Amino acid sequence: MSSASPSTHTSEAHPDIFSPVTLGPVKLRNRIIKAATSEGRSPEGLVTDDLIDFHLDFVRGGAGMTTVAYCCVSPEGASAPGQILMSEKALPGLKRLTDAIHAEGGAVSAQLGHAGLVASKKITGVTAMGPSRFFNPSSMEYCRAIKQEEIPTVIDQFGQAAKIAVEAGFDAVELHFGHNYLPSSFLSPLLNRRKDEYGGSIENRARLVREIAQRVREVVGNRVAVIAKISMDDGLPGGIWLTESIRTAQLLDQDRTLDAIELTQGSSIIRQMYLFRGDVPVSEFAAVVKEPMKTGVRLFGKLALGNFPYRDLYMLEAARQFVPVMKNTKLILLGGINNLDHMNTGMQEGFDLIAMGRGLLREPDLINRIQQDHSVSSRCTHCNKCMYTVYARTHCVLEPDSHYLPLDDSASSYAVPEEHKLSITPV
Repeated sequence: MSSASPSTHTSEAHPDIFSPVTLGPVKLRNRIIKAATSEGRSPEGLVTDDLIDFHLDFVRGGAGMTTVAYCCVSPEGASAPGQILMSEKALPGLKRLTDAIHAEGGAVSAQLGHAGLVASKKITGVTAMGPSRFFNPSSMEYCRAIKQEEIPTVIDQFGQAAKIAVEAGFDAVELHFGHNYLPSSFLSPLLNRRKDEYGGSIENRARLVREIAQRVREVVGNRVAVIAKISMDDGLPGGIWLTESIRTAQLLDQDRTLDAIELTQGSSIIRQMYLFRGDVPVSEFAAVVKEPMKTGVRLFGKLALGNFPYRDLYMLEAARQFVPVMKNTKLILLGGINNLDHMNTGMQEGFDLIAMGRGLLREPDLINRIQQDHSVSSRCTHCNKCMYTVYARTHCVLEPDSHYLPLDDSASSYAVPEEHKLSITPV
């Protein structure tokens, strides 16, 4: 089994954010990653020219690597309609996408996920599953407890999805171990009440993510970088919090199966704004659903989604706790990064790379402009109105002339069950 790249966490002068960085077998031209954000550009579950153009903008705009959001490892692992299933059928389109990114000098990662209890039977056709039976208030459905004999199948599905990513020419895979999707739900003492070796202590609850990471590393070897996205805390009372997520990261670091960990926060079950922070676009969500749900969203939307003020670098306080723990694995800082000062703060704190989402959604060329003029800062207002655009094609609503907007009615949306329209599934 190959080992991860040595960590760069030292007391020496921090690296230049625009300097190249080695991530496993991959050398990125800079230390800035376009974070995974729901795209809504694969209505048939396959790569489209629209999706390719979406990611080309980020690498042309200066990002060292872009991330294709939420590629399902299995049909029952979908969290929303139109997500790409990592399969032979998707392979030709995925190859077109990676070839296009490489032609522009950029790198590209595939985020691999299984929704678990976040999935809805209305979308997948089967009852969702989690570590234990649980009622998901977002989908208004119960999930069933996954059987122990089914767990090896899930592990193998991640391995097979990683194999497809290698064949497609991706530079990295990002294992989604956050936001209470299936692997993350095993880490949660609130969601995982199992009595077998996958429940109880954090060492037991971390068993699934460690086994997934090991299988993926065995499959990909040194051909691509392997990243894991992990929730430091999920914002749910009794759920994942720092004491145990630090231990999970430490165990993964000791396994030497990962090249980097991207630190995140939040849940896809409820209080989704804990990840996003800032304005809660309740009226916009209400506008895209029918009665009686429209009234319910207006009355209870803010309560369900949560209300958390935005501040710059809002994940840093929690994320800095992980820096001393990592001995073999690089760390990626996410959350409220808008300008060069924020990026440099991340480097000074001991992070190896930074990831940006909404700021690049607003301005795909932001990195190039910051490199040319160090005083430039993102124009993102954190209004979060981009959140409800995932029901069609994700875009910044403050860019009315952007080609992110639908070109015609046929490209604007695909069918989304009404019951699913308040189920925001952050990636």
